[in-house]
Amino acid sequence: MNERFEKKVRALGLCSGGLDSILSALVLRDQGIEVSWVSFETPFFPADKARKASAATGVPLRVERITGKYMEMLKNPRCGFGRNMNPCMDCHALMFRLAGEIMEAEGMDFLFSGEVVGQRPMSQTRQSLRYVEKQSGWRGRILRPLSAKKLDPTPMEIQGLVDRERLLDFSGRSRKPQMALAESYGITRYPTPAGGCLLTDVGFSRRLADLLSHQEDVLEGELELLKHGRHFRLDAENRAVVGRTLADNEKIENLLDPSTGTLLCLENRPGPRVLLVGPAGPEALEWASGLCAAHARTREGEDVTVLVRGRAGERSLNVKTPARELFTDQRL
Repeated sequence: MNERFEKKVRALGLCSGGLDSILSALVLRDQGIEVSWVSFETPFFPADKARKASAATGVPLRVERITGKYMEMLKNPRCGFGRNMNPCMDCHALMFRLAGEIMEAEGMDFLFSGEVVGQRPMSQTRQSLRYVEKQSGWRGRILRPLSAKKLDPTPMEIQGLVDRERLLDFSGRSRKPQMALAESYGITRYPTPAGGCLLTDVGFSRRLADLLSHQEDVLEGELELLKHGRHFRLDAENRAVVGRTLADNEKIENLLDPSTGTLLCLENRPGPRVLLVGPAGPEALEWASGLCAAHARTREGEDVTVLVRGRAGERSLNVKTPARELFTDQRL
């Protein structure tokens, strides 16, 4: 800690659990700064890696679930989306805004992250980093330790809260500087930088876009359901999820909301669980029953019995197995 300050300097970092997050905290901790992390969770990205990083480094971590606030932003991000439904810049701005509220409430001095200038061509340019600061409401309170010497000095550096000379000048997409620094800290195991956010996934984004185009309010369970099975839409009100594996079937059953969903499966034989979400009128039930039969180990034209469990209780439907190809245009 800088001798000019009697109190301990305290900083709160955003943590994804990746190597950059880890290194940014360790670089500051080496200066005697008291660092801690916050990781934000939604159905689109978990905090599992952050928990592992905290356990490995001893950096304290808090995890906050922010689905409601995230969905408000996701419906209309200022900067739009990336290749899929990933609103990276507005996502970062929201996280810094929420982290800043924690910082203020607990009397911490500044925020930090593991962002590296030029590492990502859209969300980590100098311009995008400035945008995030402005939209977060915490301009002048955010430090990027790994690229600090590539950026203008922050008030924290100017005031002596942080020793700029002990910060770094990483930039670009090469991971070699981070890997070398990790080795110096004795860090040999860390997650790969790719992946982690479902909003970058083509299939998941397509299903999410469909859901948001048909309803204004979305429950967290509906977002979780998007992760599992094959998805089909009959009309504006009815859609179905078909399990592909035993794990899918279990998840689909667990995510059944009896007030909005109807569960279907074949009687006395293996096959998928089908969750019909919507009013489930006669036409929709016939359609979902056909989906269930067509995606089981049945022959086209074979007569099967489908068990239906929903708001009206349990019943059976006799179905002639349709061709699976009949549902191709309805798959999301």
